[in-house]
Amino acid sequence: MRPLPRIIRLALLTAIFILSASAGANPFEHQLANGLRVIVKEDRRAPTVVHMVWYRAGSMDETNGTTGVAHLLEHMMFKGTPTIGAGEFSRLVAASGGRDNAFTNRDYTAYFQQVPRQQLERMMEIEADRMRHLTLDPKEFEQEIKVVMEERRMRTDDQPRAALGEQLHALAFQAHPYRAPVIGWMSDLEAMTAQDARDWYERWYVPNNAYAVIVGDVDHEAVFSLAEKYYGPLAARPLPARKPQQEPVQAGIRRLVFKAPADLPVVLMAYKAPVLRNVERDVDPYALEILSAILDGHEAARFPRKLVREQRLAVSAGAGYDAIERGPGLFYLQASPSAGRTRAELEAGLRAEIARIARDGVDDKELARARAQLIAGEVYKRDSMFAQAMEIGQLESSGVSYRQEQRLIEKLQAVTTEDVKSVVLRYLVDDGLTVAELDPQPLPETPRHPSATVRH
Repeated sequence: MRPLPRIIRLALLTAIFILSASAGANPFEHQLANGLRVIVKEDRRAPTVVHMVWYRAGSMDETNGTTGVAHLLEHMMFKGTPTIGAGEFSRLVAASGGRDNAFTNRDYTAYFQQVPRQQLERMMEIEADRMRHLTLDPKEFEQEIKVVMEERRMRTDDQPRAALGEQLHALAFQAHPYRAPVIGWMSDLEAMTAQDARDWYERWYVPNNAYAVIVGDVDHEAVFSLAEKYYGPLAARPLPARKPQQEPVQAGIRRLVFKAPADLPVVLMAYKAPVLRNVERDVDPYALEILSAILDGHEAARFPRKLVREQRLAVSAGAGYDAIERGPGLFYLQASPSAGRTRAELEAGLRAEIARIARDGVDDKELARARAQLIAGEVYKRDSMFAQAMEIGQLESSGVSYRQEQRLIEKLQAVTTEDVKSVVLRYLVDDGLTVAELDPQPLPETPRHPSATVRH
């Protein structure tokens, strides 16, 4: 094997060195009697702290007819308790010199505040308050459901690429709840009631279905004491049984053409792919991460270099994959054709690059560059307290322990060129492929004006 080019060796060695130097203290963990886990990572580089509460309840836990309720409840969590009025939560955070928000995913819902370290106790107090004492006033619900519907219009219905992705998921998954959008189908939002939101809150918003992640200039023992004081009195409750929701094996290519007003056509391809379940035994998810970086992510990657610059087949082309999910995974290819090129030509170009890897594999230089890029991305997360808290929370949401974070890096480093070729041959095949094409229609002469303010 030829030695790696000096620039790649330096990038890889530098990334590993920074990773070791910036790792900082390991997280500490304490579990309350009510089941709430408290994970604390001390980082004293700035006098601030990030406080996050994660609930293991996302859109994949919804049922038909109530899609979007997880996200709707996220909005309602800012609408008050008996002690804090509607909208007061965020004003309290801002008055303390901090910022806050929340986000809903297919796998989880999470809430955060980033504040000066002296304000952590107050944040834990008010977060614990809404974990158990949310008001859920029907009048506030009627206002907020309109906001959520407008958010859907703005971020999905009026965004052809987002709408295309929604259509692809609805076709790629037949049985698994990943087929439904996180924001919910509009008909479900129109029929949703305040009681639907209350039922969701009572079902999932309990300490034994949550974990708190705190990263910043704190002492972990002091944080554990505060957690006992504010979260400790909240009672645990039995959780609903989560039944397996297995997606049937796909046995042939699926296709759709979606028409919407847009500037450019889009070709979106999604292959069924495994996600990380066992950090030690799994190999393929790490190889798929490397493959994604080989295809996309920097100017020397295959898609930007070959499809965009050399062949001038596409104005943009990329790949995506996420190994950290509770449900089944997809490996994505996405591109828009250059002027005068068709969607069929573009799909053929994407397929040709995949076929080339299946036939010839990848070289050591490509592998080293992709590996260095991924490791550097992990390093850069250490520069941000928020990113560190996100990393811990997301790993835990999928059932992967945050304590294995370093091992994930080591497993990425162990991926070989043979591993990359193997996952292409095994997973990037037509039997597990869904193709969605955006057929652009004329743009409206007058754009629609939003009728409500979207918070998130």
